[in-house]
Amino acid sequence: MTLSFEITEDKCTRCGLCGKDCPVKIITLQTGAPRILPANQELCIKCQHCLAVCPNGALSIMGLSPEQSVPVSVNSLPEPNKMEALIKGRRSVRYYHDENLPADTIRKLIDVASYAPTGFNSRSVRFSVIDDKQVLAEFREKAYDSLAKLVSLGHLSETRSGFSRFVDLWQNKREDVLFRGAPHLLITSAPKKSASPVPDCLIALAYFEMFAQSLGVGTVWNGLVKRLVDQLVPSLRMQFGIPEHHIIGYAMGFGRPAIQYSRAVQHPQAEVLRLSI
Repeated sequence: MTLSFEITEDKCTRCGLCGKDCPVKIITLQTGAPRILPANQELCIKCQHCLAVCPNGALSIMGLSPEQSVPVSVNSLPEPNKMEALIKGRRSVRYYHDENLPADTIRKLIDVASYAPTGFNSRSVRFSVIDDKQVLAEFREKAYDSLAKLVSLGHLSETRSGFSRFVDLWQNKREDVLFRGAPHLLITSAPKKSASPVPDCLIALAYFEMFAQSLGVGTVWNGLVKRLVDQLVPSLRMQFGIPEHHIIGYAMGFGRPAIQYSRAVQHPQAEVLRLSI
């Protein structure tokens, strides 16, 4: 594997930051300009810390140019009070407008969420999405029909008996408890062999949700759909195209909210244990 680790000599000041920040310590300055010895290239985890930390944009790796990266500075980050409001004001939305989000908005949401950290920088989270409300409507009908069959055959255990009530509400009142009327659905999954598949999927959805709020998009963490697809009706998992060697992390519904929260809730103070030696 060739990393294409390249240095623009007239920009490089030999500050050594790239070597200091390399997680696996394979960048050396012993010969002057930074370099990675061929024998060490297989150790690279492709985190791009070296690309990100270089103050003068003198370094490129894997053919990625620093000029194409999003600039980061203190002035480009959200103000602390706004970030606090974003986090504390987050709510799971269960009322949505019956309309599609623009395709470019959904694409942007997933692109940004894909920057979420993963164990050992595996970058292996898969985002399986239903981006059209009509497709989701058809998927929802199939889900409820499949559940109704399980109920009629008595195949739902006592711990899952609540799903029979959801079927009843849908069939008799068209109340959608499972999908909460969200026009879109996102499921994250990752290979079982990756370092931390489930945490990676959950972190990716958390990033997705935070960015969604900034765009006025509502989200709902949907454990019911996760159980439905992952445990109760495996055929739905297959319809989503989730590989057998993947673990499902979680499911999230999203769309334009039909409700607006006016204030954050108030939680008790966090339990903190301070260690001393």
